[in-house]
Amino acid sequence: MKLLKNPLFPSLLTDRWIPDFFENEKFFDSDWMKSITVPSVNIRETDKEFLIEMAAPGLNKKDFKIAIENGMLTISAEKKIEKEEKEKEFTRKEFSYSNFSRSFMLPENVNEEKVEAHYEDGLLKLQLLKKLVDKTKNVKAIEVV
Repeated sequence: MKLLKNPLFPSLLTDRWIPDFFENEKFFDSDWMKSITVPSVNIRETDKEFLIEMAAPGLNKKDFKIAIENGMLTISAEKKIEKEEKEKEFTRKEFSYSNFSRSFMLPENVNEEKVEAHYEDGLLKLQLLKKLVDKTKNVKAIEVV
């Protein structure tokens, strides 16, 4: 008599009931991992300015917070979406939340008072004008007493 494996019922020893959570291909290609992103940034420098372009589709102007503090430019955004459907016999409520933050140390020749930001067609553009920097250093003589 020979025991045959029944193809209708998976075996706990040979077949996997639950895929390996840390299997590289399936784990890192899953949909929830794709939602964790930081927008790509292009930075160009000209004689008069720095231009920053950030790809951030699906957001609105009001979703962004842009600040400069102690020579650090921080661009962040957060988006909350709530949707509720009510039918006779059921209620479905869905929500999603996403955010990001990117920070850049600004060079000393950026005029922090003259920064402009525009958002259109999923592209955030910042224009940071340059200022003249006095490279001569004042030397203070200290008298020994």
